[in-house]
Amino acid sequence: MKKRRRLAGKSLMFLMLVFFYLPIVYMIIFSFNDGKSLTSFTGFSLRWYKKMLESREMMEALYTTFSVALFATFISTFAGTIAAIGLSKSKKIVRNLMEQVNNLPLMNPEIVTAIGFMLLFITFRVEKGYATMLLAHIAFCIPYVMLSVMPKIRSLDPNLADAAMDLGATPWQALTKVIVPQITPGIISGALIAFTMSVDDFIISYFVTGSGVKNLSIMVYTMSKRVNPSINAVSTLMVAIITVVLGVVNIVPLVMAKREKTDEIAKRKMLVPAVCFAVIALFFIGVFRFGAGKEERPFEGQTLYVYNWGEYTGENFIPDFEEKTGAKVVLENFDSNEQMYIKVANGEAYDVLVPSDYMIERLISEDYLQKLDHSKLDCMDKLTDAVKNLSYDPGNEYSVPYFWGTVGIVYDKTKVDIEDLEREGYNIFLNEKYRGDIYLYDSERDTFMMALKALGYSMNSENEKELEEAYEWLVKCVQTMDPEIVMDEIIDNMAQGRKALGLVYSGDATYVISENENMGYFLPESGTNLWSDAMVIPKNAKNPELAHAFINFASDYAGAYDNSSYIGYTSANKEVMEDLYGEGGEYEGIDAYIPRDGNEMDEIFFYNEDTKKEISNLWSKVKIAASNAE
Repeated sequence: MKKRRRLAGKSLMFLMLVFFYLPIVYMIIFSFNDGKSLTSFTGFSLRWYKKMLESREMMEALYTTFSVALFATFISTFAGTIAAIGLSKSKKIVRNLMEQVNNLPLMNPEIVTAIGFMLLFITFRVEKGYATMLLAHIAFCIPYVMLSVMPKIRSLDPNLADAAMDLGATPWQALTKVIVPQITPGIISGALIAFTMSVDDFIISYFVTGSGVKNLSIMVYTMSKRVNPSINAVSTLMVAIITVVLGVVNIVPLVMAKREKTDEIAKRKMLVPAVCFAVIALFFIGVFRFGAGKEERPFEGQTLYVYNWGEYTGENFIPDFEEKTGAKVVLENFDSNEQMYIKVANGEAYDVLVPSDYMIERLISEDYLQKLDHSKLDCMDKLTDAVKNLSYDPGNEYSVPYFWGTVGIVYDKTKVDIEDLEREGYNIFLNEKYRGDIYLYDSERDTFMMALKALGYSMNSENEKELEEAYEWLVKCVQTMDPEIVMDEIIDNMAQGRKALGLVYSGDATYVISENENMGYFLPESGTNLWSDAMVIPKNAKNPELAHAFINFASDYAGAYDNSSYIGYTSANKEVMEDLYGEGGEYEGIDAYIPRDGNEMDEIFFYNEDTKKEISNLWSKVKIAASNAE
């Protein structure tokens, strides 16, 4: 019986280790993948490590991650240890009160702490960036240090310091030579926890940073369009660094303990983990900082602040612009129009934004944008007429198109009958022939567009009855078709042919088809969302002249080609569009790359706050229905 229990315990422990470490092993393996896929291994290669080292953005993010973590660890460990020792000598009522205060940040949801820090910095008009991120990390690390040190202090004889001073020690000597050595394990434990929490943090970092400063967690999060496989390489490198540091911290003291037994060496032994930790980490930071290659080439001391979607610029686009103008570009990323709007509405200053059509309409109506100076723009004649002078900005007074496209159905030609698509359109998502073999895109705007179009309504409908019918259509879909509701993982999954069909943006369909020739893209005759993302200049922009130069560069052939060929979304530059789609082009013959033109049922989204809230609420109910159906 005991053997069975021991065997069951060992099996459970093994399964837990597999559960914890298998994703890390998976990530490490795919960091050496030759292909772009994150799920299909096509051969061994170091190409993503090369791209990682060539990416200034990644190297700077890595530098920020570890430098902030180290500074926050050292400062919070010192402050937390001193605070814990001080509290141990305080009155009981003060000690109990402060311990409760110390526990509050640990129990609070991180989002509450993050918003608190953000409002604090905004209130006192502190410019957000590296310093604010560091201050926030120090603040949330201190409670973890105190929590680790306090139990060690409680276990000490309360008369230990007094006894040392009775024997001739000064208060400082009593602290450093008697108290601190006794609580060193707690100090080291607190420091390691602080370091881990700092390296791992995303939510607080995201709300307190600015000026283009971002750590790796922010960088990964904002890759909303398509995850760059080189992130596997940089994550693997992080695992390697942390493993080496932890190995040194744990092994070196053991080796030293066997070799040296004198009091002096024992004192040094306590410093070894911290010193080794700092030396190794600083070595890597120095290498990465050097590798980041931040060259100062100021153009009359100008800096351009750009706020764009994650993974929405070509590999060489920013360096080429900096090389051409001599200016420095600070690029920040967002993953939704609403997220971008919050920062703009709170007064954060950017020179160029790249929002979507309906959000541009809102920003214009709320007077957040300035009109473009067309005398400084030489790009308008290079753009295709299909994406100019649209309803959200007649005459392109405020915006210049960046990317454009449609939303349609990507399908596996070996599984889906084209006649079903032509006959049913979006209603194919209710065809039980494909039950369990479909993806729904987790976007309220796009899924309700599909449902409304399937019912023959406008996707801009404000009619409550029509919206309710669309809701019922989607509920029927999730309850009878067993769909998988996903975000951008649909891109890689469809490229691997894991489902028969799904709803995607045309640019993502372009990538899918380029990776898998069995995939196709279909636009129902009932219409679709003809969307566009465009460059605009906020009213509070500090450098509108350089912003106009950026818009020209992004719209010119070289910049537009770099962006579109790398991302896969359709360029607004008509020559680039023709070259990429034409013979010998990157997307030769892929119809998804060229948005449909001339269908009267295709529409552009209009902004309506009340309708948006209603659709958001209904989509939440659809997902609840999907969960219940499972």
